[in-house]
Formats: sequence, structure tokens, C-alpha cells
Amino acid sequence: MTDAPHILIVDDDAKIRQMLTRYLTDEGFQVSSAENGAAMGECLARTHIDLVLLDLVLPGEDGLQLARAIRTRPGSGPIGIIMLTGRSDMVDMVVGLEVGADDYIAKPFHLREVLARIKSVLRRLRPTAPAELLSRPQADNDDVIRFEGWQLDLGRRELKAPDGSEIGLTTGEFDLLVTLATHPGRVLNRDQLMDLTRGRQWEAVDRSIDAQVARLRRKIEPDPKHPTLVKSVRGVGYVFTARIR
Repeated sequence: MTDAPHILIVDDDAKIRQMLTRYLTDEGFQVSSAENGAAMGECLARTHIDLVLLDLVLPGEDGLQLARAIRTRPGSGPIGIIMLTGRSDMVDMVVGLEVGADDYIAKPFHLREVLARIKSVLRRLRPTAPAELLSRPQADNDDVIRFEGWQLDLGRRELKAPDGSEIGLTTGEFDLLVTLATHPGRVLNRDQLMDLTRGRQWEAVDRSIDAQVARLRRKIEPDPKHPTLVKSVRGVGYVFTARIR
């Protein structure tokens, strides 16, 4: 299937690469693999990749550095990033989110869990992917939320600034903005945001929402330190205060 999403596995453990490659290929995906950052860069340069399964602990550049590099690649389209790690430290999870990861899976993992996380990220990232792989209907391309000159296109999953430029958002940032913009004026606590954006597909960690909000503010607020669109409500959560048109 030529239109099947292309997954890149980046892990220095050959057995894990082989296991994931075999499993995801059997599930209908195109799959490539790399053992380190250099090999990852070569793969990204020569072929289109939809999602990267990225090990946190790698020789040379670690997964956090590589995730940051993926997010800052010039001229690249949206790429999903799911971090894989044997570490259980919550700090690693939060830092991974801050540099642009869409999800986080701790080793050892179940293959079905990896598959479910991949499909979840791709549904948001690539709504036109083959239905038999992602099993989700496409969104309405005419559904656009407008606020303060911004245009949030739910069907195309695009955000355009008042000057017409397109603003690159990770899937997590996009889903968070959609959730806030569809509940204008309503204070949402962190648990509600976790439920509405990801259905609690990962552990409900308060700081993960805070990290996503901080990164979203840097992209849409004139002054992220003094936000006017997404405001904090001390001790409760966040509220979207922009006027919806």
C-alpha cells in the first residue's frame, strides 16, 4: 500500500528495531529503522516520514536532542514523535513534551500499546491516512474556528496567523488549542484538558499540560509572559479568552 504511513524506528537495540519493524510491517505500515541520530538524519533526508519512534537513550546525540532537531528542520512537514525509553523519571517525560514529542512510552512495552499510540498520533497528524489503518472518518474541511484574526482549520489541521502565515503545531499543541477554542470562556482544569485532548492515553501528569500550554503560548501569544489568549487561573487551570467569530 503506497499510501500507508511511513514509520521510522530510531533505537540502538537491534532486537527492538527488528521486533517493531516486523510487527508494524505486518500491520500495514511502511517501516524504516536507524540505530543513531546520523542514520536518522540520512533517512529523513531521503524519504518522507510520517512518525518517528525515538529512543531516549542513544549513543551520541540523545533522543531529546534528536526530537528538537526534528522539530526545527527547515521546510519539513509535520512529523509525529513518540519517545521510547527505559527510564521512568517523570522529568524525562516532561522534557520530551517540551521539545515537541507527541507521546511517550516506557519500556518494556506491549506491541499493541505501541500500535494504538501510533494510530492515535497519526489520526491527528494525518487525517487522510488510509481508513483501514487508522479506522477513523475524515474531518470536515470547512470547519474553521476564527479568533482575533487567527484561523484554526480543523479539517486540514492547520493554524494561520493574522498575517496569513501558517504556524507549525505539534499534534499535542493542535489538540490543546482546539480543546480550548471550542470551550471559550470556560475554565478547564488539567484533568479536563487531559480527558478532552488525549482521552488519558498516557498518565495524567499535570506538568505535561503546563508544558504544552507554555509551548502553545510561545507560538500564538504576542507576549507569552503576559498571555491574552490562553490565561492561567491560579489553582484551577486555563481559560481561552479570545473572542470566537
